[in-house]
Amino acid sequence: MQTYISFLRGVNMTGHNSLKMAELSSLYVNLGYPDALTYIQSGNVIFSSAEKSTEFEIALEIEKAILEKFSYIVPVMIRSSKELRNLFSINPYLSEKNFEPSKMAVIFLHEKVTDEQMLKVKGVDYPPDKFKIVGKEIFIFCPNGFGRTKLYTNFFEKKMGITGTARNWKTITTMLELVEKRG
Repeated sequence: MQTYISFLRGVNMTGHNSLKMAELSSLYVNLGYPDALTYIQSGNVIFSSAEKSTEFEIALEIEKAILEKFSYIVPVMIRSSKELRNLFSINPYLSEKNFEPSKMAVIFLHEKVTDEQMLKVKGVDYPPDKFKIVGKEIFIFCPNGFGRTKLYTNFFEKKMGITGTARNWKTITTMLELVEKRG
């Protein structure tokens, strides 16, 4: 049995793509993930699967089900519990002076970045804010907070032609704690 975490982009409780977390949890249960657990109102779901489907196949299955049931096009980024744990070892900003979780985020990408996409942000520099792309994640550190940064999901999506969704470091830490409690 493998534990996964899904991060949905653009889901909220009110307004555009309004979706109650109980409805989302029910959708996962109906797809065969009976232990689905949602966390906060932004489309974070922890679930397990015994099937041998890839993360990408699971993401497409969930995206299709959301479209069919709610008529929303919602990108879904899936990570295994191992990949979530690994973020703590590959995060380049945890040792920054005066590190605070509220000033750190990760953009989870739908697919791994190509060399061509990487070139589109090579040399981008908005000090004191920093970013680093590692695999299917973009780590962002904004020592003065996210209020005025240019380095956020929309910037990277437009510049690189990618799809992703961001979560702050506190949310990621809490999600990992919930995963660890499940065993």
